[in-house]
Amino acid sequence: MTYSKLLVIGLFVYLLSGCQNKDLNSDIPGYRLIWQDEFDHEGQVDSTKWSFESGFVRNEELQWYQPDNAFCEKGLLIIEGKQEQVINPSYDSTSSNWRKNRLVAPFTSSSINTKGKFSFQYGLMEVKAKINTSSGMWPAIWTLGIEKPWPANGEIDVMEFYRVLDQPVILANAAWKGVDRTNWDSERIPLSRFLDKDSSWTEQFHVWKMDWTKQYIRLYLDEELLNEIPLDSTLNSDGFNPFRQPHYVLLNLAIGSNGGDPSRSQWPGRYEIDYVRVYKREE
Repeated sequence: MTYSKLLVIGLFVYLLSGCQNKDLNSDIPGYRLIWQDEFDHEGQVDSTKWSFESGFVRNEELQWYQPDNAFCEKGLLIIEGKQEQVINPSYDSTSSNWRKNRLVAPFTSSSINTKGKFSFQYGLMEVKAKINTSSGMWPAIWTLGIEKPWPANGEIDVMEFYRVLDQPVILANAAWKGVDRTNWDSERIPLSRFLDKDSSWTEQFHVWKMDWTKQYIRLYLDEELLNEIPLDSTLNSDGFNPFRQPHYVLLNLAIGSNGGDPSRSQWPGRYEIDYVRVYKREE
């Protein structure tokens, strides 16, 4: 078999693998790509780039986070929510802590992050993903500051999807520490706004982007500006600005809590990420 035939066959196999969705042009004028994961291998998530959260973590969600629910397949990162029980090894029937007084978790999922492996301060971050909008699902793309506990470290929600008064919404937020509460700068866009334009919106991949400078954070969906947060107004109660420090990246699929009632959905549920790319502005 000639080399040219082998090349054609190889290209055909590549396209069949699902990589036809991959946008291989990662150049952005005026910026330099400093970190990326294209998820272009099969199997486990790259442990040199990502770490896992484990167990019950936050928001009294229903899922048990574990590594098995995140894997790479056909050029995508798959975070899979499953309806399956996991015994809580920290169970204590006398505890008032929700992480301990639940005997079992009724669902499993994954949450991955770059803490201690990669962080950045200012620049662009782009994530191409297809989110699951079924009831109970709470997919997210977000960052946290490397210094101070939450919310004093600062949280940037490049994308969250969940339900508000049982209505599905896409959110673009930032959170920081106030005097006696958490301060939020939040935009909530009804999912219906996107479905009215394209009824197949939820079946497609979309690009979420954060443009972060010393002056502002701008959050986009398919180049539509969803929220702009001026950073002169994001001071913690102690005067520290959590958005003028490096942040690390998190990707997760939560179940229940703000995500709504998962009993109405089919399982397993998949949250699919095509790539994560971070850029610095060229000097």
